[in-house]
Amino acid sequence: MTEPADLTVLEAVEQLARRDLGAVELVSSCLARIEERDGTHSHDGDPSSINAWVRVYEEDALAAARSADERLAEGGAPLLCGVPVGLKDLYAVAGKPLTASSTLLSEVPDRSCEAWLRLEAAGAVLLGHLHTHEFAAGGTTDQVGSPWDLTRSAGGSSGGSGAALAARMVPAATGTDTAGSLRIPSALSGVSTIKPTRGLVSLRGIVPLSPSLDHAGPMARTVADCELLLAALAGPDGGRAVTALRSEPRPGRPRRLAGARIAVSPRTAELDADVADGFDAALAACRAQGATLVPAPAELARAVDDDYGAVLLADLLAYHRRFDGRRELYRPSLREWVELAEEATVAAEDYAAAQARRRELTGAWCDWLAAERVDAVLEPTVRVVAPLRGSGYDHARTDYALIELTHFWNWLGLPVVALPSGVGARTRLPVGVSLAGAAGHDWELLGLGAALQAELGVPAPQIVSSPT
Repeated sequence: MTEPADLTVLEAVEQLARRDLGAVELVSSCLARIEERDGTHSHDGDPSSINAWVRVYEEDALAAARSADERLAEGGAPLLCGVPVGLKDLYAVAGKPLTASSTLLSEVPDRSCEAWLRLEAAGAVLLGHLHTHEFAAGGTTDQVGSPWDLTRSAGGSSGGSGAALAARMVPAATGTDTAGSLRIPSALSGVSTIKPTRGLVSLRGIVPLSPSLDHAGPMARTVADCELLLAALAGPDGGRAVTALRSEPRPGRPRRLAGARIAVSPRTAELDADVADGFDAALAACRAQGATLVPAPAELARAVDDDYGAVLLADLLAYHRRFDGRRELYRPSLREWVELAEEATVAAEDYAAAQARRRELTGAWCDWLAAERVDAVLEPTVRVVAPLRGSGYDHARTDYALIELTHFWNWLGLPVVALPSGVGARTRLPVGVSLAGAAGHDWELLGLGAALQAELGVPAPQIVSSPT
């Protein structure tokens, strides 16, 4: 029989609603799975542990689960009532520590971030906080081991979320994405995510890396699960009034590829062989389901590294100034990032010009997608399979192979669904593909992603329990 911890969000919601499963039973199963598989919880991690979790709130989670069971018994409970979730250690929860997986930050906020407030209102049960690359400033999370191979990175910066999902410790998690930090761990860990249209999910109360580039979003084992989670997360950002103008969530869109126009990314050179195989499998699945494949314009896929870097460094420095005088507490790579930002000294005029070029390129992509009636752009999520753990905190800018494809879509702010496209025949590691679409077309994109996932499947690692 299926253990409750192995259920997807959608399966858990259905069983909880039918009362075939209790919230206490589900939460207890997840807590037991964490105890069984996560190993030692530590700041630096160890070679024999997955170490996805920074902190687990067992007593509070069980108390919330008991309350959820009472609400479910009464009827009329919200959709996610009783569903366990892990939060990336950037998401503020009132009364709980917030550390960004760093020894530098030690806060206990008195207000929860808006994203958690929405999940909480939907009935979700908080299990704990999950590891991130320190302050989200990297594409790895080297204190976390991949459930596929403990010597490999689970990706980053939302590596704890990716690892916990892949190891079946929790059905739902959250992450942030500045250069690929939702999508990279999804590809390297074999799980699913959506980087929503910028502004669809509030960033208020989430520790920033770059307020101009950050996105917050859900992670889960399936695209369909991400749709449920995004419906709960979506809402105006109290810190950005313009987000109040966006449309309401539209989940439940048709999940089919037949009749869709899918543009094939021009950025498919120099892929690891297993990644190339996964991309070919995705192309074949699109054709088999009746999608029309067309080329994407190479001239619009131009490099944005200089402008992206200028904005990222200026934003990063503005936030991290508050820690001047305590930089010895940073890991080496983050200290280098702050020093690089100081050396860059981006002028206000240059910053504004970069943002103007950003708006122009985003508009060009939106115009092309509309004119060519393209529903999504398909490309590999990451060019390489999961690298070995251990180098991500040594120096800044060592993760370019991981963010090379992903950071472009942060620059544009467009939605991207990322999902597994198989397990490599050579490495036995997961690989993934992404579907990028027009601004505000998150729900349509999720429908396409779910249809593609129905063809490609959801991989699962063979996990050996971690020693405790």
